[in-house]
Amino acid sequence: MQSVTVELGAASTMELVNALSTIATELATREAPESAAACLELTETLATAADMQESAMASFIGRVDAAGEQQRWGYPSTRAWLRSKLGMRESRAKERLVLARQRHRLSQVVKRLAAGDLSYGYATTVADAVARLDDTDCAQAESTLLDMADQGFSAGKVAAFGRRIRDVIAERDGTEDAPDEDTKHGYDKSWITTTRSLDGGRYIKGWLNPEDAAIWEGTLAPLAKPAGPEDRRDVSERTAAALSSVLSGGHKATKVTVICDLDTLTGGNAPARLTDGTSIPAAQARRIALSAGVSPLLLGRGNTPLYLGYRERFASAAQRQVLETLYPTCAVRECEIPGTLCEVDHVGGWALGKSPTDIDQLALTCGWHNRFKHTRPDQVHITKDQDGRYVYRLLPPPDARPGTSAGPPGAAVDWAA
Repeated sequence: MQSVTVELGAASTMELVNALSTIATELATREAPESAAACLELTETLATAADMQESAMASFIGRVDAAGEQQRWGYPSTRAWLRSKLGMRESRAKERLVLARQRHRLSQVVKRLAAGDLSYGYATTVADAVARLDDTDCAQAESTLLDMADQGFSAGKVAAFGRRIRDVIAERDGTEDAPDEDTKHGYDKSWITTTRSLDGGRYIKGWLNPEDAAIWEGTLAPLAKPAGPEDRRDVSERTAAALSSVLSGGHKATKVTVICDLDTLTGGNAPARLTDGTSIPAAQARRIALSAGVSPLLLGRGNTPLYLGYRERFASAAQRQVLETLYPTCAVRECEIPGTLCEVDHVGGWALGKSPTDIDQLALTCGWHNRFKHTRPDQVHITKDQDGRYVYRLLPPPDARPGTSAGPPGAAVDWAA
C-alpha cells in the first residue's frame, strides 16, 4: 500500500496533483463496500470532490488555452488537445472549454464550484447559457440560473431556461426568431435553420442526409484547403469561406468520389462507400452519381499515372483520390480532421529529395500538422501500420521540463513539509 504525506499549505500545485493521482489510483482498485447505504453516501461525497477538481481543471485549461501552449505539443486547438490527448468526447471537451473561457465572467459560479457548493453539471450549464451574452446580461443570467439551481430544478431545466433567456434577449433587441426544434425533423431529409445573432450575424445548424453530405464534401472540401503556408485560418473558418464562395457564385463545379464496383452503378446491390469510409446503399450511390457526377477511382490500373517520381512536385488528382480512400482522417494519429480537408504530404520531405511524388511516399495531413511537421520534424515520429498506411505520432517538445506530467498512475508519493 502506498502512502501520501503532504502539507497542504506548503505543497506546490504539482505536488498536490500527484498526491491526488496516487490517492485516486488506490481508491480505484478497492472493492465497493457491501453496504448500499454506505455506497450512496460515498458516491455523493466523491461526486462533490470531483466537482471541486473540475474547478481546478477549468483554471488549468483556461491558462493553456489563453497561452496557446497546446500548439507546442502538436495540437492545433485546445479542444483538439482535450479530445486527443485526454480522450474526451467532443461534448465533454466542448463543455470544459466553455467553462474555462467563461470563468472570468462567472464569479459566483467559480466561487461555489470551488467550494463544493455547486455541481459541475450546473456550472457548465450556466457557462453555456451565457456564452453568447454581453457582460451585463451575463451577470443577470448567472444570478437567475443559480437561483433555479438552488430551488432544486434539474440541470436540464436550467439549461432550457438558459436558452429561453437568450430568446428573450433576442426578442427584446429584435434580432432573433426562435428556431424550430430539432425533434421536428427526421433523418431522411436534409434541413438547415439559421438564427440571427445580436450583432447581425447568423448561427447555422442542421442535418444533411448521406447524399447531400457527399455533395457538401465534394464541393466545399477542395475549396476549404489552406490558401498557402501563411494561411492561419482553422478548418471551420476555411469551410465558412468556401461556403460563401459557392453561395456568391464564385464556384460552380462539384466533385463527389464514390468507391464502388462497376456492377453497383449498373444495377447491382453491393454497397458503395464514400472517401471517409461511410457505407451507402447501392441505390443511393446511383442517385449520387446521377445528381452530382461520379469520379472513377482507378487503383493503379489502366492509364492512371500513380507514380510520378521526382519530376513532379504536386500529386495528381488521381493520386489524391487514392490517398483519400487510404486516409479517412489526417495521418497524425491524434488528429480527427477528415482526409478530404487535408493536404498531400511528402512523407520524407520533397524539398530534401527524399520522397518522390509516388503514391507509396505520400500521406494526407491537415494543413496545421503539415506546417507543424515541416517546422518541428523532431516532434513527429513516422511509422507504417500493417496495411501500409503511414502513421504520424506526436512527441513532446524537446524543451519540455521533466515533471510536466504527473507521472504514471500509482507512482509513489511521499512529500514532507
